[in-house]
Amino acid sequence: MDTQKGAPTPGVDDMLAAYVAGSLSHPLNVLMASHLELSSRHHALVATLEAACGDHLADLPPQPLANPQRMLAEITATTPVTMLPSVMAPSGGNDGLPPTLSAFLGKPLGDLAWRRVMPGLKDVRLGNNDGGEVSLLLVSAGRRMPAHTHAGREVTLIIKGSFIDDQGTFARGDISIADSHVDHRPRAGADEDCLCFVVTDAPLRLTGTFGRLVQRLLKH
Repeated sequence: MDTQKGAPTPGVDDMLAAYVAGSLSHPLNVLMASHLELSSRHHALVATLEAACGDHLADLPPQPLANPQRMLAEITATTPVTMLPSVMAPSGGNDGLPPTLSAFLGKPLGDLAWRRVMPGLKDVRLGNNDGGEVSLLLVSAGRRMPAHTHAGREVTLIIKGSFIDDQGTFARGDISIADSHVDHRPRAGADEDCLCFVVTDAPLRLTGTFGRLVQRLLKH
């Protein structure tokens, strides 16, 4: 589920509308496609959006949606919900990765340039891609990440394991969206390590004395 009580994560529906419209950046497109490969939660919504506007969008160049939330409300109010055959069966590629993410990375997880940020936390910086900073995070079971807030938006897809923060519990296939209003310290679930695919549009801001120390380490 996307949150502890099963409520939708704010912003995910809007991103799905932008995904169907073809207006997401490349890394966010990879993230949303991977989400649909791992989880069936939003298959019906994507099918509804595609059925309602697929033919029309095919004749138009991709462009940002002025009001995706309003478009979503109008479409779902008038179009019956159906399942999307192309993403009916969640699947995983090598290393348990969704196929779209596996193709994006281009190599197995073990061949990537992992670095140890601090005990219990490793990352791979995949660089700036189409305006978004892209990375993989691996948090050891039961470990907490440093407390941090965000200068922009942080979109996280959980590939393996789970993590918990003030917004709820996020497991494999779930999406977490955080911005400048969120100051959190996610903790990986106790049962297994947590692997995440993360896209940000601005640097994180670590908070607290320990956070500032880690921030210096992250710059090197």
